[in-house]
Amino acid sequence: MGISAGLSLKQLGELQKFCSDQQILICLNGPNSQSLIEEIGKAMRQHIATQTEDSKAMDVFSTYIEISQNIRNYAIQKNYDAATSSATVIIASHPQGRYSVSAANLVETTDGQRLLERIQSLSQYDKAELKQLYKTQLREGELNAGGAGLGLIEMARRSSAPLEASLEDRPGGKAFFALRVIV
Repeated sequence: MGISAGLSLKQLGELQKFCSDQQILICLNGPNSQSLIEEIGKAMRQHIATQTEDSKAMDVFSTYIEISQNIRNYAIQKNYDAATSSATVIIASHPQGRYSVSAANLVETTDGQRLLERIQSLSQYDKAELKQLYKTQLREGELNAGGAGLGLIEMARRSSAPLEASLEDRPGGKAFFALRVIV
């Protein structure tokens, strides 16, 4: 037996068509190192800056960095191995000149449930309320050491639509958490 080549050439063509049809600019799947996050972030920001105004490119970049670093930090905190720390991050063009930043990774079920509840509660706030909530948390130091604090509020502020999230149970007390931010 030889080393598997992964996708067949036909499947590779189908994947390319799928990515084009879905307007996917970047798709990462697997463990992410800090240097990989930074390099892809810089390249993505430069590419998007050629397509739209700088402030939007910066919002997409900041959202990508926040999500990717949260996933990486969570995996480190939980001492996940390479397979368990694997994540998928997708950046795609979106209608009306917007971009979607989507990510999915394995989490402890209880952590995922807390995060999902936090996202659902943030979807009830308008932009002015999110700004006030951010300032209040910043001033009062409620950074929520377990995550879902200022970074999540900031993503909700940057988003042009309510954050979308889902949680799907997996064996062993784990769940597959997915998040989408439309910028």
